[in-house]
Amino acid sequence: MSGPKKQILVNAFTMNCVGHIHHGMWTHPRDRSLEHGELGYWLDLARTLERGLFDAVFIADIIGNYDVYGGNVDVTLRESVQMPVNDPWMLVSAMASVTEHLGFAVTANVGAEHPYTFARRLTTLDQLTRGRIGWNIVTGYLDSGARGLGLDGLAAHDTRYDRADDFLAVAYKLWEDSWDDDAVRADRAARLYADPDKVRPIQHDGPFYRAQGYHMSAPSPQRTPVLFQAGSSGRGQRFAARHAEGIFIHAPTPQAARKATRELRQAVADAGRDPYDVRIYVGIAVVPGATDAEAHDKLAEYLRHASPEGGVAHFAASTGIDFARYGLDEPIPYGESNAIQSAASAARERNATRRQLLEQHALGGRYHVVAGTPASIADELERWVDEGDIDGFNLTRIVTPESYQDFAELVVPELQARGRYRTAYAPGTLRERLLGGNGRLAPRHAGARAQRLADLTF
Repeated sequence: MSGPKKQILVNAFTMNCVGHIHHGMWTHPRDRSLEHGELGYWLDLARTLERGLFDAVFIADIIGNYDVYGGNVDVTLRESVQMPVNDPWMLVSAMASVTEHLGFAVTANVGAEHPYTFARRLTTLDQLTRGRIGWNIVTGYLDSGARGLGLDGLAAHDTRYDRADDFLAVAYKLWEDSWDDDAVRADRAARLYADPDKVRPIQHDGPFYRAQGYHMSAPSPQRTPVLFQAGSSGRGQRFAARHAEGIFIHAPTPQAARKATRELRQAVADAGRDPYDVRIYVGIAVVPGATDAEAHDKLAEYLRHASPEGGVAHFAASTGIDFARYGLDEPIPYGESNAIQSAASAARERNATRRQLLEQHALGGRYHVVAGTPASIADELERWVDEGDIDGFNLTRIVTPESYQDFAELVVPELQARGRYRTAYAPGTLRERLLGGNGRLAPRHAGARAQRLADLTF
Protein backbone atom coordinates (compact mmCIF):
# COMPACT_ATOMS: atom_id res chain seq x y z
CA MET A 1 0.00 0.00 0.00
CA SER A 2 1.49 3.34 -1.05
CA GLY A 3 2.00 6.13 1.46
CA PRO A 4 0.41 9.57 1.38
CA LYS A 5 1.10 11.70 -1.67
CA LYS A 6 3.57 14.54 -1.38
CA GLN A 7 1.75 17.84 -0.91
CA ILE A 8 2.71 20.47 -3.46
CA LEU A 9 4.26 23.71 -2.19
CA VAL A 10 3.44 26.94 -4.04
CA ASN A 11 4.88 30.44 -3.75
CA ALA A 12 3.54 33.42 -5.67
CA PHE A 13 6.55 34.72 -7.62
CA THR A 14 6.43 38.47 -8.13
CA MET A 15 8.46 41.67 -7.93
CA ASN A 16 7.88 45.27 -6.82
CA CYS A 17 7.80 46.51 -10.40
CA VAL A 18 5.62 46.60 -13.52
CA GLY A 19 7.26 43.87 -15.64
CA HIS A 20 8.73 40.87 -13.83
CA ILE A 21 9.01 37.66 -15.92
CA HIS A 22 6.37 37.89 -18.66
CA HIS A 23 7.19 41.24 -20.22
CA GLY A 24 4.70 43.45 -21.99
CA MET A 25 1.73 42.20 -19.98
CA TRP A 26 1.27 45.61 -18.37
CA THR A 27 -0.55 46.52 -21.60
CA HIS A 28 -3.28 43.94 -20.90
CA PRO A 29 -6.49 45.69 -19.81
CA ARG A 30 -6.99 43.42 -16.78
CA ASP A 31 -3.43 43.75 -15.50
CA ARG A 32 -2.97 45.90 -12.38
CA SER A 33 0.83 46.01 -12.22
CA LEU A 34 0.79 49.73 -13.05
CA GLU A 35 -0.52 50.09 -9.46
CA HIS A 36 2.62 48.54 -7.92
CA GLY A 37 3.40 51.84 -6.17
CA GLU A 38 0.05 51.79 -4.35
CA LEU A 39 -0.41 50.00 -1.05
CA GLY A 40 -3.88 48.73 -1.91
CA TYR A 41 -2.47 46.67 -4.78
CA TRP A 42 -0.22 44.73 -2.40
CA LEU A 43 -2.84 44.35 0.34
CA ASP A 44 -5.31 42.91 -2.17
CA LEU A 45 -2.64 40.52 -3.43
CA ALA A 46 -1.81 39.37 0.12
CA ARG A 47 -5.46 38.61 0.85
CA THR A 48 -5.82 36.70 -2.44
CA LEU A 49 -2.76 34.56 -1.71
CA GLU A 50 -3.86 33.76 1.83
CA ARG A 51 -7.30 32.72 0.55
CA GLY A 52 -5.49 30.46 -1.92
CA LEU A 53 -3.40 28.96 0.92
CA PHE A 54 -0.11 29.87 -0.80
CA ASP A 55 2.99 29.13 1.26
CA ALA A 56 4.57 32.49 0.63
CA VAL A 57 4.88 35.45 -1.66
CA PHE A 58 8.38 35.21 -3.14
CA ILE A 59 9.48 38.75 -4.03
CA ALA A 60 12.40 39.01 -6.44
CA ASP A 61 14.70 42.01 -6.68
CA ILE A 62 17.68 43.33 -8.62
CA ILE A 63 20.25 46.02 -7.89
CA GLY A 64 20.85 47.87 -11.15
CA ASN A 65 19.15 47.98 -14.52
CA TYR A 66 19.17 45.94 -17.73
CA ASP A 67 21.47 47.91 -20.03
CA VAL A 68 23.12 45.11 -22.04
CA TYR A 69 20.59 44.82 -24.88
CA GLY A 70 21.47 47.50 -27.42
CA GLY A 71 23.99 48.91 -24.97
CA ASN A 72 21.30 51.05 -23.33
CA VAL A 73 18.05 50.94 -21.36
CA ASP A 74 15.73 51.96 -24.23
CA VAL A 75 13.79 48.68 -24.50
CA THR A 76 14.03 48.23 -20.72
CA LEU A 77 12.26 51.56 -20.23
CA ARG A 78 9.75 51.23 -23.06
CA GLU A 79 8.57 47.81 -21.84
CA SER A 80 9.31 48.39 -18.13
CA VAL A 81 11.60 45.36 -17.92
CA GLN A 82 12.06 45.43 -14.14
CA MET A 83 12.59 49.18 -14.39
CA PRO A 84 11.52 51.03 -12.33
CA VAL A 85 11.93 48.55 -9.48
CA ASN A 86 11.03 49.46 -5.90
CA ASP A 87 12.33 48.08 -2.62
CA PRO A 88 10.70 44.69 -1.85
CA TRP A 89 11.22 44.76 1.93
CA MET A 90 8.99 47.81 2.39
CA LEU A 91 5.98 45.68 1.44
CA VAL A 92 6.25 43.04 4.15
CA SER A 93 4.80 44.80 7.21
CA ALA A 94 1.79 46.03 5.27
CA MET A 95 1.04 42.64 3.69
CA ALA A 96 1.58 40.89 7.00
CA SER A 97 -0.95 43.16 8.68
CA VAL A 98 -3.82 41.74 6.57
CA THR A 99 -2.71 38.09 6.76
CA GLU A 100 -2.01 35.56 9.52
CA HIS A 101 -0.22 32.71 7.76
CA LEU A 102 1.22 33.83 4.41
CA GLY A 103 5.02 33.71 4.37
CA PHE A 104 7.35 36.29 2.82
CA ALA A 105 10.47 35.16 0.96
CA VAL A 106 12.21 38.38 -0.02
CA THR A 107 15.36 38.94 -2.07
CA ALA A 108 18.41 40.85 -0.85
CA ASN A 109 21.82 41.16 -2.49
CA VAL A 110 24.69 40.65 -0.05
CA GLY A 111 26.79 43.10 -2.06
CA ALA A 112 24.39 45.93 -1.24
CA GLU A 113 23.97 45.20 2.48
CA HIS A 114 26.04 44.89 5.66
CA PRO A 115 25.30 41.86 7.84
CA TYR A 116 25.24 43.83 11.11
CA THR A 117 22.33 46.06 10.09
CA PHE A 118 20.70 43.54 7.74
CA ALA A 119 20.41 40.97 10.54
CA ARG A 120 18.45 43.49 12.64
CA ARG A 121 16.05 44.23 9.77
CA LEU A 122 15.17 40.57 9.32
CA THR A 123 14.88 39.88 13.04
CA THR A 124 12.50 42.84 13.31
CA LEU A 125 10.31 41.53 10.48
CA ASP A 126 10.38 37.99 11.84
CA GLN A 127 9.13 39.34 15.18
CA LEU A 128 6.41 41.45 13.56
CA THR A 129 5.18 38.54 11.41
CA ARG A 130 5.55 35.94 14.20
CA GLY A 131 8.00 33.87 12.23
CA ARG A 132 6.94 34.24 8.61
CA ILE A 133 10.14 35.62 7.06
CA GLY A 134 12.44 34.05 4.48
CA TRP A 135 15.44 35.52 2.70
CA ASN A 136 16.32 34.79 -0.92
CA ILE A 137 20.12 35.20 -0.93
CA VAL A 138 21.55 36.64 -4.15
CA THR A 139 25.04 37.81 -5.04
CA GLY A 140 24.12 40.12 -7.94
CA TYR A 141 24.83 39.78 -11.64
CA LEU A 142 24.52 43.30 -13.10
CA ASP A 143 27.51 45.52 -13.81
CA SER A 144 25.10 48.46 -13.74
CA GLY A 145 24.28 47.68 -10.10
CA ALA A 146 27.95 47.43 -9.16
CA ARG A 147 28.63 50.79 -10.82
CA GLY A 148 25.68 52.30 -8.99
CA LEU A 149 27.21 51.13 -5.72
CA GLY A 150 30.44 52.94 -6.58
CA LEU A 151 32.43 49.97 -7.88
CA ASP A 152 34.21 49.72 -11.21
CA GLY A 153 32.20 46.64 -12.12
CA LEU A 154 30.91 43.32 -10.89
CA ALA A 155 33.33 41.15 -8.92
CA ALA A 156 34.21 37.73 -10.35
CA HIS A 157 31.44 35.14 -10.09
CA ASP A 158 33.06 32.88 -7.48
CA THR A 159 34.32 35.84 -5.46
CA ARG A 160 30.73 37.01 -5.07
CA TYR A 161 29.88 33.67 -3.44
CA ASP A 162 32.97 33.90 -1.22
CA ARG A 163 31.64 37.24 0.01
CA ALA A 164 28.21 35.71 0.59
CA ASP A 165 29.76 32.92 2.70
CA ASP A 166 31.46 35.53 4.86
CA PHE A 167 28.25 37.59 5.09
CA LEU A 168 26.36 34.53 6.35
CA ALA A 169 29.08 33.75 8.89
CA VAL A 170 28.49 37.15 10.52
CA ALA A 171 24.70 36.92 10.27
CA TYR A 172 24.56 33.45 11.84
CA LYS A 173 26.61 34.64 14.81
CA LEU A 174 24.21 37.55 15.32
CA TRP A 175 21.03 35.55 14.85
CA GLU A 176 22.06 32.35 16.61
CA ASP A 177 24.77 33.12 19.16
CA SER A 178 24.50 36.64 20.55
CA TRP A 179 21.36 36.11 22.69
CA ASP A 180 20.29 33.01 24.60
CA ASP A 181 16.70 31.86 24.17
CA ASP A 182 15.87 32.84 27.76
CA ALA A 183 17.86 36.09 27.86
CA VAL A 184 14.73 38.27 27.93
CA ARG A 185 13.10 38.12 31.37
CA ALA A 186 10.94 41.28 31.36
CA ASP A 187 10.66 41.10 35.16
CA ARG A 188 9.18 44.43 36.25
CA ALA A 189 9.50 43.76 39.96
CA ALA A 190 13.20 42.90 39.66
CA ARG A 191 13.82 45.66 37.10
CA LEU A 192 15.43 43.06 34.87
CA TYR A 193 14.51 43.16 31.20
CA ALA A 194 17.39 41.07 29.80
CA ASP A 195 19.90 39.00 31.76
CA PRO A 196 23.41 40.35 31.02
CA ASP A 197 24.87 36.86 31.56
CA LYS A 198 22.84 35.56 28.62
CA VAL A 199 23.78 38.18 26.02
CA ARG A 200 27.23 38.31 24.45
CA PRO A 201 29.00 40.18 21.66
CA ILE A 202 30.07 38.42 18.51
CA GLN A 203 33.56 38.54 17.08
CA HIS A 204 34.27 38.13 13.37
CA ASP A 205 37.36 38.87 11.32
CA GLY A 206 36.77 37.42 7.87
CA PRO A 207 38.06 38.02 4.36
CA PHE A 208 35.29 40.50 3.57
CA TYR A 209 33.65 41.53 6.86
CA ARG A 210 34.78 42.46 10.34
CA ALA A 211 32.24 42.74 13.12
CA GLN A 212 32.34 43.10 16.87
CA GLY A 213 29.25 43.76 18.93
CA TYR A 214 25.91 42.54 20.19
CA HIS A 215 22.99 41.70 17.95
CA MET A 216 20.79 44.76 18.29
CA SER A 217 17.55 42.73 18.48
CA ALA A 218 16.40 40.00 20.82
CA PRO A 219 15.77 36.62 19.13
CA SER A 220 12.77 36.31 16.81
CA PRO A 221 10.59 33.17 16.50
CA GLN A 222 12.81 31.63 13.82
CA ARG A 223 16.05 33.41 14.80
CA THR A 224 17.50 32.84 11.31
CA PRO A 225 14.94 33.43 8.53
CA VAL A 226 14.19 30.59 6.13
CA LEU A 227 17.02 30.70 3.59
CA PHE A 228 16.33 30.49 -0.14
CA GLN A 229 18.86 30.48 -2.96
CA ALA A 230 18.93 29.93 -6.73
CA GLY A 231 22.56 29.38 -7.72
CA SER A 232 23.09 26.41 -10.04
CA SER A 233 26.70 26.89 -11.14
CA GLY A 234 29.26 24.68 -9.45
CA ARG A 235 30.13 27.39 -6.92
CA GLY A 236 26.50 28.39 -6.51
CA GLN A 237 25.50 24.79 -5.88
CA ARG A 238 28.13 24.42 -3.14
CA PHE A 239 26.84 27.61 -1.54
CA ALA A 240 23.24 26.34 -1.71
CA ALA A 241 24.27 22.96 -0.28
CA ARG A 242 25.76 24.68 2.75
CA HIS A 243 23.13 27.31 3.43
CA ALA A 244 19.84 26.96 1.51
CA GLU A 245 16.63 25.50 2.87
CA GLY A 246 14.70 26.29 -0.30
CA ILE A 247 16.36 26.11 -3.72
CA PHE A 248 14.90 27.59 -6.89
CA ILE A 249 15.96 25.82 -10.11
CA HIS A 250 15.24 26.49 -13.77
CA ALA A 251 14.37 23.32 -15.67
CA PRO A 252 12.63 22.98 -19.07
CA THR A 253 11.32 19.45 -18.37
CA PRO A 254 10.63 17.18 -15.38
CA GLN A 255 13.55 15.03 -16.48
CA ALA A 256 15.90 18.01 -16.33
CA ALA A 257 14.44 18.91 -12.94
CA ARG A 258 15.08 15.39 -11.64
CA LYS A 259 18.72 15.53 -12.76
CA ALA A 260 19.23 18.93 -11.10
CA THR A 261 17.44 17.80 -7.94
CA ARG A 262 19.56 14.68 -7.58
CA GLU A 263 22.75 16.73 -7.98
CA LEU A 264 21.55 19.27 -5.41
CA ARG A 265 20.53 16.68 -2.83
CA GLN A 266 23.88 14.93 -3.23
CA ALA A 267 25.65 18.26 -2.74
CA VAL A 268 23.59 18.86 0.42
CA ALA A 269 24.60 15.42 1.71
CA ASP A 270 28.24 16.13 0.86
CA ALA A 271 27.95 19.29 2.97
CA GLY A 272 27.03 17.13 5.96
CA ARG A 273 23.30 17.82 5.92
CA ASP A 274 20.22 15.68 5.41
CA PRO A 275 19.53 15.88 1.64
CA TYR A 276 15.82 16.27 2.37
CA ASP A 277 16.35 19.28 4.62
CA VAL A 278 15.84 21.39 1.49
CA ARG A 279 12.78 22.13 -0.60
CA ILE A 280 13.29 22.48 -4.36
CA TYR A 281 11.12 24.69 -6.56
CA VAL A 282 10.68 25.23 -10.31
CA GLY A 283 9.31 28.41 -11.88
CA ILE A 284 6.09 27.91 -13.82
CA ALA A 285 3.11 29.82 -15.20
CA VAL A 286 -0.42 28.44 -15.52
CA VAL A 287 -3.37 29.54 -17.65
CA PRO A 288 -6.48 27.67 -16.47
CA GLY A 289 -9.93 27.66 -18.04
CA ALA A 290 -13.19 25.77 -17.64
CA THR A 291 -12.36 23.98 -20.90
CA ASP A 292 -9.16 23.48 -22.87
CA ALA A 293 -10.54 25.81 -25.56
CA GLU A 294 -11.20 28.55 -23.02
CA ALA A 295 -7.71 28.21 -21.56
CA HIS A 296 -6.01 28.34 -24.94
CA ASP A 297 -8.13 31.30 -26.02
CA LYS A 298 -6.95 33.09 -22.87
CA LEU A 299 -3.34 32.17 -23.63
CA ALA A 300 -3.72 33.48 -27.18
CA GLU A 301 -5.10 36.73 -25.76
CA TYR A 302 -2.09 37.00 -23.43
CA LEU A 303 0.31 36.41 -26.32
CA ARG A 304 -1.12 39.38 -28.20
CA HIS A 305 -0.01 41.69 -25.36
CA ALA A 306 3.39 40.13 -24.63
CA SER A 307 6.74 41.63 -25.60
CA PRO A 308 9.20 39.01 -26.91
CA GLU A 309 11.83 41.73 -27.33
CA GLY A 310 11.39 42.70 -23.67
CA GLY A 311 11.99 39.07 -22.75
CA VAL A 312 15.16 38.92 -24.85
CA ALA A 313 16.39 42.20 -23.33
CA HIS A 314 15.96 40.59 -19.89
CA PHE A 315 17.77 37.45 -21.06
CA ALA A 316 20.60 39.59 -22.48
CA ALA A 317 21.31 40.95 -19.02
CA SER A 318 21.14 37.45 -17.54
CA THR A 319 23.77 36.16 -19.99
CA GLY A 320 25.81 39.32 -20.54
CA ILE A 321 25.30 39.05 -24.32
CA ASP A 322 23.96 41.94 -26.41
CA PHE A 323 21.63 40.03 -28.72
CA ALA A 324 20.61 43.29 -30.43
CA ARG A 325 23.99 43.30 -32.21
CA TYR A 326 23.08 40.25 -34.29
CA GLY A 327 20.75 39.71 -37.21
CA LEU A 328 17.70 37.51 -36.79
CA ASP A 329 19.43 34.43 -38.21
CA GLU A 330 23.08 35.36 -37.60
CA PRO A 331 25.12 32.93 -35.48
CA ILE A 332 25.74 34.25 -31.97
CA PRO A 333 29.09 33.47 -30.30
CA TYR A 334 28.12 32.22 -26.84
CA GLY A 335 31.16 32.52 -24.59
CA GLU A 336 31.79 32.54 -20.86
CA SER A 337 29.82 34.97 -18.71
CA ASN A 338 30.25 36.75 -15.39
CA ALA A 339 26.47 37.13 -15.07
CA ILE A 340 24.09 34.22 -14.36
CA GLN A 341 26.10 31.17 -15.32
CA SER A 342 23.10 28.85 -15.59
CA ALA A 343 21.47 31.23 -18.10
CA ALA A 344 24.70 31.54 -20.09
CA SER A 345 25.13 27.75 -20.06
CA ALA A 346 21.56 27.21 -21.28
CA ALA A 347 22.13 29.73 -24.07
CA ARG A 348 25.31 27.95 -25.16
CA GLU A 349 23.55 24.58 -25.20
CA ARG A 350 20.70 25.87 -27.37
CA ASN A 351 23.00 27.99 -29.56
CA ALA A 352 19.86 29.92 -30.48
CA THR A 353 19.69 32.71 -33.03
CA ARG A 354 17.99 35.97 -32.20
CA ARG A 355 14.88 34.81 -34.11
CA GLN A 356 14.75 31.63 -32.04
CA LEU A 357 15.19 33.61 -28.84
CA LEU A 358 12.26 35.84 -29.78
CA GLU A 359 10.16 32.70 -30.41
CA GLN A 360 11.21 31.23 -27.05
CA HIS A 361 10.19 34.48 -25.35
CA ALA A 362 6.82 34.70 -27.10
CA LEU A 363 5.07 35.28 -23.76
CA GLY A 364 7.70 37.80 -22.73
CA GLY A 365 9.66 35.26 -20.66
CA ARG A 366 11.16 31.78 -20.85
CA TYR A 367 9.33 30.02 -18.02
CA HIS A 368 7.37 26.84 -18.67
CA VAL A 369 3.69 27.63 -19.31
CA VAL A 370 0.82 25.18 -18.74
CA ALA A 371 -2.60 25.98 -20.20
CA GLY A 372 -5.71 23.83 -19.85
CA THR A 373 -8.48 22.75 -17.52
CA PRO A 374 -7.87 22.60 -13.77
CA ALA A 375 -7.65 18.81 -14.08
CA SER A 376 -5.05 18.89 -16.86
CA ILE A 377 -3.00 21.53 -15.04
CA ALA A 378 -3.12 19.46 -11.85
CA ASP A 379 -1.97 16.44 -13.88
CA GLU A 380 1.02 18.44 -15.14
CA LEU A 381 1.95 19.81 -11.72
CA GLU A 382 1.79 16.31 -10.25
CA ARG A 383 3.98 15.02 -13.08
CA TRP A 384 6.62 17.64 -12.37
CA VAL A 385 6.61 16.87 -8.63
CA ASP A 386 6.61 13.10 -9.02
CA GLU A 387 8.87 12.67 -12.06
CA GLY A 388 11.03 15.71 -11.36
CA ASP A 389 11.41 14.92 -7.64
CA ILE A 390 10.76 18.59 -6.82
CA ASP A 391 8.73 19.91 -3.92
CA GLY A 392 6.79 22.75 -5.49
CA PHE A 393 6.61 25.81 -7.70
CA ASN A 394 7.25 29.50 -7.87
CA LEU A 395 4.10 30.54 -9.71
CA THR A 396 4.80 33.51 -11.97
CA ARG A 397 2.27 36.19 -12.79
CA ILE A 398 1.23 36.74 -16.38
CA VAL A 399 -1.67 39.09 -15.73
CA THR A 400 -1.84 40.26 -12.13
CA PRO A 401 -3.76 39.51 -9.99
CA GLU A 402 -5.70 37.35 -12.45
CA SER A 403 -3.02 34.65 -12.62
CA TYR A 404 -3.09 34.13 -8.85
CA GLN A 405 -6.87 34.40 -8.60
CA ASP A 406 -7.30 31.79 -11.33
CA PHE A 407 -4.90 29.43 -9.59
CA ALA A 408 -6.58 29.88 -6.21
CA GLU A 409 -10.13 29.53 -7.53
CA LEU A 410 -9.67 26.86 -10.21
CA VAL A 411 -6.51 24.82 -9.66
CA VAL A 412 -6.28 24.70 -5.86
CA PRO A 413 -9.64 22.90 -5.39
CA GLU A 414 -8.57 20.28 -7.93
CA LEU A 415 -5.26 19.70 -6.15
CA GLN A 416 -7.04 19.55 -2.79
CA ALA A 417 -9.42 16.90 -4.11
CA ARG A 418 -6.38 14.80 -5.03
CA GLY A 419 -4.80 15.23 -1.60
CA ARG A 420 -1.90 17.23 -3.07
CA TYR A 421 -2.57 20.64 -1.49
CA ARG A 422 -3.38 21.78 2.01
CA THR A 423 -6.98 22.52 2.97
CA ALA A 424 -5.94 24.81 5.83
CA TYR A 425 -2.73 26.35 7.14
CA ALA A 426 -0.94 24.40 9.84
CA PRO A 427 0.08 26.42 12.91
CA GLY A 428 3.66 27.52 13.37
CA THR A 429 6.36 29.47 11.59
CA LEU A 430 7.21 29.46 7.90
CA ARG A 431 10.10 27.06 8.55
CA GLU A 432 7.86 24.67 10.50
CA ARG A 433 5.31 24.68 7.69
CA LEU A 434 7.90 24.03 4.97
CA LEU A 435 10.40 21.81 6.78
CA GLY A 436 8.82 20.59 10.01
CA GLY A 437 10.88 20.51 13.18
CA ASN A 438 10.80 23.15 15.88
CA GLY A 439 11.11 26.21 13.67
CA ARG A 440 14.86 26.52 14.10
CA LEU A 441 17.71 25.66 11.73
CA ALA A 442 18.22 21.91 11.47
CA PRO A 443 21.03 20.70 13.78
CA ARG A 444 23.36 19.85 10.87
CA HIS A 445 22.84 23.19 9.10
CA ALA A 446 26.00 25.33 8.92
CA GLY A 447 24.29 28.22 10.70
CA ALA A 448 23.21 26.09 13.64
CA ARG A 449 26.90 25.63 14.47
CA ALA A 450 27.07 29.32 15.34
CA GLN A 451 25.43 28.41 18.62
CA ARG A 452 28.51 26.37 19.47
CA LEU A 453 31.37 27.87 17.46
CA ALA A 454 31.90 31.55 18.15
CA ASP A 455 34.64 31.67 15.51
CA LEU A 456 32.37 30.42 12.71
CA THR A 457 33.97 30.94 9.28
CA PHE A 458 33.50 29.39 5.85
